[in-house]
Amino acid sequence: DKRDKMAALTKKFTDPATGTEYDCSSPDFQGSLSKQSVWLKDWRRRWFILKGPKLFFCKSENGAPHGMIDLALCMTVKSAELKAQKRHALEVSTPETTFLMFADSEKEKDDWIGAIGRAIVRCSSTYTNEDGADDDGDDSD
Repeated sequence: DKRDKMAALTKKFTDPATGTEYDCSSPDFQGSLSKQSVWLKDWRRRWFILKGPKLFFCKSENGAPHGMIDLALCMTVKSAELKAQKRHALEVSTPETTFLMFADSEKEKDDWIGAIGRAIVRCSSTYTNEDGADDDGDDSD
């Protein structure tokens, strides 16, 4: 299908929930990770594209993205080797879902945790107090 080929070339993702289209070209970070499917719990190799506050995933490096994790909703990215029962595993947690993935090496895992962590910090810093006053954190835990 010609449209699929064009989508792959321009690397766009359309969010099925909102219809918003995202341009995934010129990513901040990209590479392959194995991701655990949410329903079947099997591991599938995916190409991940980190761009701004969004982490997109595709079936292959040249494929169009078919899924997205909104890092603005993410609370943590951390090592998850025990939870995943895999070496070089990491987890990205949103209030609804914990995504488990694993990299091919410890360095790749660390690079991904660093890149995703920076994206989460950039998201959260946009929600901090603009007036520079310290938040006493009454509701923090």
